[in-house]
Amino acid sequence: MKTLPLLNAVDRLENLKALDPVAGAVRDVVNRAVRPRWLRDVLHGVPLGHPLHPLLVQVPLGAWISAAVLDSLPGGAPAATALVAVGLGTAGPSALAGYVDFSELHEQQQRVGVLHSAANLAAVGLYTGSLLQRLRGRSRSGKVLGYSGLAVVMAGGWLGGHLAYRQAAGANHTEDVPHLVRPGWQQLVPLDELTEGKMERRMLNTVPLLVLRTKHDGVHVLSDTCSHLSGPLSQGTLQTADGTACVMCPWHESVFSLLTGEVVHGPATSPQPVFQTRIIDGTVEVCLPGAG
Repeated sequence: MKTLPLLNAVDRLENLKALDPVAGAVRDVVNRAVRPRWLRDVLHGVPLGHPLHPLLVQVPLGAWISAAVLDSLPGGAPAATALVAVGLGTAGPSALAGYVDFSELHEQQQRVGVLHSAANLAAVGLYTGSLLQRLRGRSRSGKVLGYSGLAVVMAGGWLGGHLAYRQAAGANHTEDVPHLVRPGWQQLVPLDELTEGKMERRMLNTVPLLVLRTKHDGVHVLSDTCSHLSGPLSQGTLQTADGTACVMCPWHESVFSLLTGEVVHGPATSPQPVFQTRIIDGTVEVCLPGAG
């Protein structure tokens, strides 16, 4: 089956470097404006375990779709006006969460994100005009602007779908690890080949692992592929957060607990798969709960 021409066009836009200055400017503004790490974690969706932006966007989109339905029914104008206002009032938090996610994406994703943002800003402009016209008693032009805004925001939503499903922005990039690892205990590496306190990358068949030998011959083993955007954790840095040993991804600075794999700081929202370890006859063996 041939790929749709529109989809081909968006694929080409991923490599359009002319969008990079705009993407860079937006990223810089977001990084300057949203600085507290706890706030960025909330906006990324770390407490939820998945991105916050797709959840928040349901409110303005639902309000505007409902307004469009009411605009087509007799006597629905007052309620439609209220729903247009609700959509405008809730678009801001949704956009803020989206921009914080945008600031931690790859270049190709940010290029599509620029267009996604532009479409949504245009839709907000149209709905603002729609609300003003409705409040002035110009119902017909208010409806036209509202339907136009809905068409534009749906186009923006299509681009958002491209980001999520074609470019895997916000997806868990370690979801496949339990399906690639055999169940049960498997030999990984002789203990004496590991340097104490040094993070190393080791392969378990085709799966890259981060391995850290600690004092008293303890060993931490996580998936080496960052759940955010597949960065190599073994090339990151060791940290301590609230007394817990952690690793920070070198690409976008997500922080994970070495003991539990849970997210300490975003932009990642999904935890790292953590392997159980034991040492048999001088060899480190690993087992991933739920593998297979």
